[in-house]
Amino acid sequence: MGDETVIFRAHGMHCHGCEHIIERSLRRLPGVRRAVASYPTETVTVDFDPQALSFDAIRDSVEENGYRVEIGERREKPLLQRLALFGAAAAGLAGLIYVDTRWISAHGSPDIAQHMSLWLIFLLGLVTGFHCIGMCGAFVVSYTAGDARAGRSSLLSHLAFGAGKTLSYTAIGAAFGALGAIIAFTPLLRGVAGVAAGAFLIIFGLNMLGLFAPLRRFRLALPAPLERWVHREASGRHRPFVIGLLNGLMIACGPLQAMYVMAAGTGSAVEGAKMLLAFGLGTLPVMLAFGVIASMLSNALTHRLLKSSGVIVVALGAVMINRGFILTGWGVDLGSVVARMQLSDAPIATSAPAPAPTLQTIEMEANALGFTPSRFTLIRGAPVKWVINATQITQCNHRIVVPALGLEFDLKPGLQTIDFTPQKAGVIPWSCWMGMMRGEFDVVEPGAPPPAPKEAAPSGVPCPPEAEPAPVEKYVVQRGDTLRSIAKKKYGSVARWREIAAANPGVHEGRLKKGQVLTLPPKARP
Repeated sequence: MGDETVIFRAHGMHCHGCEHIIERSLRRLPGVRRAVASYPTETVTVDFDPQALSFDAIRDSVEENGYRVEIGERREKPLLQRLALFGAAAAGLAGLIYVDTRWISAHGSPDIAQHMSLWLIFLLGLVTGFHCIGMCGAFVVSYTAGDARAGRSSLLSHLAFGAGKTLSYTAIGAAFGALGAIIAFTPLLRGVAGVAAGAFLIIFGLNMLGLFAPLRRFRLALPAPLERWVHREASGRHRPFVIGLLNGLMIACGPLQAMYVMAAGTGSAVEGAKMLLAFGLGTLPVMLAFGVIASMLSNALTHRLLKSSGVIVVALGAVMINRGFILTGWGVDLGSVVARMQLSDAPIATSAPAPAPTLQTIEMEANALGFTPSRFTLIRGAPVKWVINATQITQCNHRIVVPALGLEFDLKPGLQTIDFTPQKAGVIPWSCWMGMMRGEFDVVEPGAPPPAPKEAAPSGVPCPPEAEPAPVEKYVVQRGDTLRSIAKKKYGSVARWREIAAANPGVHEGRLKKGQVLTLPPKARP
């Protein structure tokens, strides 16, 4: 009796690494002549000897690795249900981007850390840790089994693997960053790199969720011979440090592709290395705990956790795309779109137009929390002096980019002035070089109506003379300060902390940071 061929679906394949896992598992079975798994179609083809092996054994082998076997045609959800899911997902992503835009804005929460982008990348590595298990778990098993045969603990092997993997990611990240420096990445190209990285993450996340099957055919990988060599070397050697080093070459991994693109977009070997270091460290907690997790969780549950993390990956991809659009200066990021809508909805005054100024001076403070204020109204065609007082320079705010005006400059401690002339009306977005802290210039036409005048006093009643404005006092927050302690120190009354809060919109009582500059209300009550 000849060999038989069976073709079935293996649901739960989330990357091309799943092909290797399924094929390796099936080829160990007696009687299997050929086993080929296809991630794009989510199918498995097996040629086997029916005298030595049953289909039930084949099914069990695949399902033991966490995949669900199904024979027959794929059952699609009804069209209306798929459209409803797509609409809900799009609305959810738009809401997340809006929250992120408000959060990173200088007018939003002041809880912006100096290294927030690195923490975001660390989080990405953390949520894709289960994917690393699926992609590289077999390599970890290989050296763990060798340790078990030798009767020694795997702790040092795990540490060596983690060190090799992190070193590989960091070195390749530095190489991509250096490549970006050679190519001279402009803010536009950095923004495009961010958009591309976000697109990679969204495609990868959708594939993790099992949505939009055609996206499975999108793949960037090493040349086939080199990829086979990497898998062969990683599977055949029991030196965990070498296996860790080879992990950096597995660029079929969606998140890793995104990080390499982002590293090139930094245009700096140091920044690229730091970015991939953060990502690599993020992948380690789940990966190094693989042995414990594998003993506590079933493969099916691990795959469900991986599928759930796909939602977070898609969300992070959407945030990266929006931040990339901020850097391009195209004005299509959510914040700029909202700003244009607000500008077009502004009421039009009926009073005489104000004369266009010959010179416009705007003042802004840059500190660890961002830029204050971050939105200015300018007259088209009138020269602008942008006076920036950099009271605290951080890794994020040390460089400002205004792509639409061709401006990119580094901040220096103290006062500095940037000269430019806006030539087009509309919203001009600008941001820090990382796209995290953003702002806008609302450029209006010369002679645009000024704000509506205040209501005049009744006829026959003389207007009281305007009081001289009280001098504005600034206060630099010290370690351990709260609004209540500042009120007690400056006014002798704790109760006046609310006045300080009112004079500093967005400041929260329990979130003061050392070096933050506050505006203090007058000591004499009005």
